[in-house]
Formats: sequence, C-alpha cells, structure tokens
Amino acid sequence: MKIVYDRETDTLVITLREARIEESDEIRPGVIVDFGYDGQIVRFEILRASETVQKVTEMQFAVQT
Repeated sequence: MKIVYDRETDTLVITLREARIEESDEIRPGVIVDFGYDGQIVRFEILRASETVQKVTEMQFAVQT
C-alpha cells in the first residue's frame, strides 16, 4: 500500500496494489475510485484533500491483530 499527497494539486492518492486501471468512478464529489480489470479496487483519489483530511502531511498506520 502506498499513500501520496501532492501539495501542488492538493490530491491524496491511496494505492492498495499495483494493477492496470480499467475504469474509474467518482463515487462522491471529489472521491474517485479506480478499478482494475478484475473488478477490484486498485486505488482511491481524494481531490481537494486539504479540505477533507485533517492533517494531510501526517499519517498513522496500525495493524490490528
């Protein structure tokens, strides 16, 4: 998984896996989901991320066991 914030475009991209994108759907205004050829989610794109994400330059990661 990879998370990239582009300050210039104010876009946050959360990539779940590396795969070719077959189609993209804007599921809510400013939230785009990219799907692979297998129909599964490949990545999420959040436009105007600084308006949605509280701290776009900070991240916490936790694995629950």
